[in-house]
Parts: sequence; structure tokens; C-alpha cells
Amino acid sequence: MKILQAKKLSNSKFEFASERIDLKEPLVLVFGNRFMLQDEGLFQEVRELFPDGHLVFGSTSGEIMGEKVLDGTVVLTAIEFEKGHFMVKSKNVSEFQHNDDALGRCLSKEFPKEQLKHIFVVSEGSTVNGSDLITGMEYGGNGSIGLSGGLCGDGDRFEKTLASYNQSPKEGEVVAIGFYGESLEISCANFGGWIPFGPERMITKSRNNILFELDGKPALDLYKRYLGDKASELPKSALLYPLSVRTDGGAAIVRTILNIDEERNAMILAGDVPQGSKVQLMMATVDDIASGARSAAKLAVQGRNTESQLAILISCVGRKLVMDQRTEEEIEEVSQIVGKHVPISGFYSYGEMAPFAGHRSCKLHNQTMTLTLFSE
Repeated sequence: MKILQAKKLSNSKFEFASERIDLKEPLVLVFGNRFMLQDEGLFQEVRELFPDGHLVFGSTSGEIMGEKVLDGTVVLTAIEFEKGHFMVKSKNVSEFQHNDDALGRCLSKEFPKEQLKHIFVVSEGSTVNGSDLITGMEYGGNGSIGLSGGLCGDGDRFEKTLASYNQSPKEGEVVAIGFYGESLEISCANFGGWIPFGPERMITKSRNNILFELDGKPALDLYKRYLGDKASELPKSALLYPLSVRTDGGAAIVRTILNIDEERNAMILAGDVPQGSKVQLMMATVDDIASGARSAAKLAVQGRNTESQLAILISCVGRKLVMDQRTEEEIEEVSQIVGKHVPISGFYSYGEMAPFAGHRSCKLHNQTMTLTLFSE
């Protein structure tokens, strides 16, 4: 596996982290600030650097390269597989009337299953229901194939997110990368570090990812009461207090509030919040989050047969807001576990996709550190 990384500041050219090497038909992951991705010249600039590259773009709430967390930049990781190979497909939510389950099914069917090891998803993050997208992609037994990825970000603005494959980034795109070959070893894991607090309440009215009532009372009113003065900063302030959602017999999943609906007194979350589930507020300290990242890395490296050659990290914008000036600590924790020499790329997101430890089926998470490790 050959890897080349670079970063681009506003109004400047890409700066490569090492000496330029020629790569043959590489996979080029380009994660960056939404405003920079909107620049029509960016796609052409990357295309000129990699004329035969497969270019995948995604907007972020912060870029990860090495042990650094950047803002207002574009980071690029180009990968040439020496034995394995990959295939990239994309769809737009507008083609499916925002039926994310159908989009996932259609996207999944585009990948031949022979020797398919893993699918990595870079999805638009503003309107997609990540839970439905995963359900669609795993339909018909595809849950036996590894699946991970994340929902694109837009800082803490929540205005719009962009993604694309081999074209200028645009709204509504969902990009999936299928990895093939017996030589490839790909593992993934996630962990949060958030702590539940306050009373546990029951979801008495919800529809998919829209939460209307808790214990028979308007959910948004209750949430605002907990936030106090911070309620005026919604939806941004909700990133500091996500929800723990637990169904009977299932592991608790963390959910972030993406937006609020004042007219219906409801909250719109990044993934499903099933009626009858139990809900608690959550909070975390910087040390909790850094420790959670370390736990995620330990889970990702457990049982691997080969040493990692590339790590793609997707962490949540909420974690970044809590950690503030200490955000890089969680990346450093990961680097210590996977190996200081292992190239790291990734971004801060509006949602993370990965299975729970010991399981194959993927789930949508919020406020977690998610790793996907590659080697061949």
C-alpha cells in the first residue's frame, strides 16, 4: 500500500507531507471545510494532481491529518493498493424522494459481492437518516460485509453538507467505496466516553428520527428546561448534551440533535429514536472523551493479523466542541495505540457508522470516535 498525504490552506496550493511519488489510479480522499469545497477550482486542482485518481470529497466539521486537527483547510489522502482493489459508487438523496432506505439498497446492489471485504461510506449529513441508510445497505444479508463511515459536517453551522465522487462537491450525495481482495484486512470500532445523567424517560411519541414526546410531554420543552440559558443557542448547544437511547435488550446508542422544529415542538436527530425506547441526557469531560478514543483504538486493533497501514478516523463535532483547544488529545490517544508510524486521515462529522464491538451489523452513532484500519 502506497500513501501520499497533503493539506491545503485557504488561497494556497496543496502542501505534501512527504516527497511526491507516482501513484497508479489511486483512491483520493479529500476532506475539507465546506466553503473551500464550494470553490469550483478545487476539483480541477485535485484532478490535475491525480489525473487517473478516483476522487471522493466530503465536507467536515474539522479535518484530521496525522495527529493534527485542522479547521478551514482541505486534507488529501491518496492510496494505491498493491494487491487489493476498490470500486466507488454514488447516489443522490433527491433521486429517491429522500427515502434513505431505498437509496442504501440501490447503492449496495451496485457492488459485486465476490471478495467484497468492506464498504466505507461518505454521506451527506444535513438531511439523511443514517439509520435508514445503513438498514438499506445491509438489506438482504449484506450485514455480513464490513460497513463503516460517516455523515459529512459543516462546522457547527448545520447549514448544508457536500460530498461527491469524480465531480465537484454538491448537496445530497452519498458515496460508497467497496474494498476487494483476499490480501486486505480491514477492521473498525467505535467508542464514546459520554456519561448518562438525570432521570431516564420513555419515548412516547416519535417517527423515525423525529422525537415528539418524552413521558407524554413535548420533548423539546423538556430539553430546553435542562439546557437553561443554553437553549437560545440550539441546535449548536445540543452537541454538548446528546441523548442516550436504549431499546429493550439492545445496547445504548448516542444520538445528537441535528435540528429543532419549533412549530411541532420536536427534535430532529441524526438517526432513529424508536418509540418505547428509554432516553437519558449525557455529558462528558475532556478526559472522558480522550479515554473513549483510546478505547475505540484498542477495540479496532484487537485480533488483527497484520499491522495497520492506514487509519481513517471519524469523530463527532460534539466531541470537538467539548474538547476545544485539547481536541488533538483524542487523535494522539489513537495514534499511540495504532502506531505512530501509521498515516491517519479523517474528519469531524454529524454521525459515525460502525458496528458495536463483537458484532458485524453496523449502527449509526453520534458523539463517538470511529476508526477504520486498513492493511494488505
